Amino acid sequence: MRITLLASLICSSLLLAACNDSDTDTPAAAPVTPPPAAGTKLDLAVLQTTDLHANVLSYDYYKTTEDNTLGFERTATLIDAARKENPNNLLVDDGDTIQGTSLSDFQSQVEPVKCDTPLAIHKAMNLMKYDAGNIGNHEFNYGLKYLGQVTGTSMKAGPEAGQKCTGPAFPLITSNVNNASDGKPLFDPYVILDRTFKSADGKDIKLKVGVIGFTPPGIMDWDKRNLDGKVSVLGIVDAAKKYVPEMKAKGADIVVALAHSGISAAEYSPSMENAVYYLAKDVPGITAIVSGHSHSFFPDKKNYAGIKNVDNEKGLVNGVPTVMSGFWGNTLGVLKLNLEFDGKAWKTNNSQGELKSVSSKDAAGVVTAVPVKAEIAKLIEKEHLGTIKYVTGAVGKTDYRISSFFSQVGATSSMQLINLAQTDYVASYIKANAPQYAKLPILSSAAPFKVNFRGTGFTDIAAGDVAIKNIADLYLYPNTLQAVKIDGAAVKLWLEKAAEQFNKIDPSKTADQDLINGSFPSYNFDQISGISYEIDVTKDKGSRIVNITFDGKPLDLKAEFIVVTNNYRASGGGGFAGLDGSKTIIDSGEGNREIIINYVKAQKTLTLAKQGAVANWRFAKVKTAGKVLFESSADAAAESVARQDKIDNVFLDSTKADKSASVFRIDLSK
Repeated sequence: MRITLLASLICSSLLLAACNDSDTDTPAAAPVTPPPAAGTKLDLAVLQTTDLHANVLSYDYYKTTEDNTLGFERTATLIDAARKENPNNLLVDDGDTIQGTSLSDFQSQVEPVKCDTPLAIHKAMNLMKYDAGNIGNHEFNYGLKYLGQVTGTSMKAGPEAGQKCTGPAFPLITSNVNNASDGKPLFDPYVILDRTFKSADGKDIKLKVGVIGFTPPGIMDWDKRNLDGKVSVLGIVDAAKKYVPEMKAKGADIVVALAHSGISAAEYSPSMENAVYYLAKDVPGITAIVSGHSHSFFPDKKNYAGIKNVDNEKGLVNGVPTVMSGFWGNTLGVLKLNLEFDGKAWKTNNSQGELKSVSSKDAAGVVTAVPVKAEIAKLIEKEHLGTIKYVTGAVGKTDYRISSFFSQVGATSSMQLINLAQTDYVASYIKANAPQYAKLPILSSAAPFKVNFRGTGFTDIAAGDVAIKNIADLYLYPNTLQAVKIDGAAVKLWLEKAAEQFNKIDPSKTADQDLINGSFPSYNFDQISGISYEIDVTKDKGSRIVNITFDGKPLDLKAEFIVVTNNYRASGGGGFAGLDGSKTIIDSGEGNREIIINYVKAQKTLTLAKQGAVANWRFAKVKTAGKVLFESSADAAAESVARQDKIDNVFLDSTKADKSASVFRIDLSK
């Protein structure tokens, strides 16, 4: 024996950590690091990206042109600079990372990434040596099996269990998504990082940094097809209350929360999507929060003004330092934590959130951008070129311009194309697979994804060849087609929710009034074909849909209809009354985007006469004393596009100084 029984007993009884022979196989106990002296100060910068959506390069695959206002290859340059400025730093990502561009579609659906190969976005992130990453809602869009593969996680969620493949070289976490069968977390709920930083007086300080992640609970609605019966979710605050004390018990000196969630002071519930306000307010022990999901910015001295206990200059939410850094790699968040040890714990003191943009625009509209980190383009050259080849493949032709310029103020050819394709698909589906629904009228719902909401730009397809990139630009999201069976009353409620896009207009007001509520997501402005209706913007929300007819007669509120939509809306996305997944009668499993592509292929050439705009909705006529205004494209030919789409009541009023948009006047009396 290498150690005598007597020696062993002595060691055990006296608890002497040093009591073992020099040749023993038993490792020596790790030395205990003494706590720092009270008053020790440490500056730590948490660097954040969020909602990258696979925008690795500064490139627009829909236009197949460079776009220097976005792209991780430029964010990486900001990261390098921030690290030089802040030697004590952590780099984290807040989710919605692997989906969102044609590059991500190419890697998931066209030329699937192999098990032993990281995703293009992960290759770039590995180069930058991230400390941790969160799981967002769009991570689930391609299904659990794919997510398990590209994250290197051998998930055990029903039939989705798979082999462990190559994921990113940093831990991915989320604390509120569990396996439905056993309740265990699908990913590690948190990670505790052992790091050594320099104190203000130059001493090495060992710090245990706990990092915990949160995913919006809405994934159970938005990706029901992929997740139903396979995973379950906890509310964000509920998960934090469960795990933050556990992290502290395991020695976490500070806790950084990666919340793929926005900032809202609406009443909390376990299903709350944007719960950062309550994460900061109701969960003791959180040192700092990185926020995301909303494609917004914090602190920027503008957003979230007026919410109690939210400081949008320093970046504090209920006293907790918080940052949210935009989307698509357009901004790096820098959360400067001024930490001080009070003898028992590390506390923040006068911390500051900052936003670093990859580009800026002068008064003339000229964009200046930070340089790219050249190594990143080299890393993903094969994937990039493969994507360009894929998206430039022609699928048909059009003899007219298909634009979303005016899709918020009238029926347009862009919305008509989506609705025609969806209606055609469901009519064929019912004939072949569901004859019991053959006598029900088919309506179709589509929303304008690109009308420059939060800087997304516009869809604009020129007459000529129609390529996959054009359809992907028209229908941004990898949704799948679903259809619901509802009555006329539910159809009207659906439209009432969509009409919340508009501000209430006072006809007697002589001052200018903005028509569009800029905070209302354009992807929730559903327009339903197959019926006719008017929107009265002088009325309160909930009572704006008037003169609604079907087949030339007032809509029968008790009559049954099939409405074609997507999995997001059918399962409750957007909070539309009556849509919760229970009304779904067709779950195609096929992407809406692919259905539009196949429709164009079958038509060969789209014509204005056959596929052009049908004016099935308009604004209720009212004369206003002052101007009613909205923003659209600065394209010189924009007004002619409106006339092509039979929208004859919009007129150019002015163009913004930076040429980012034009302001149009709408005559609601016409």
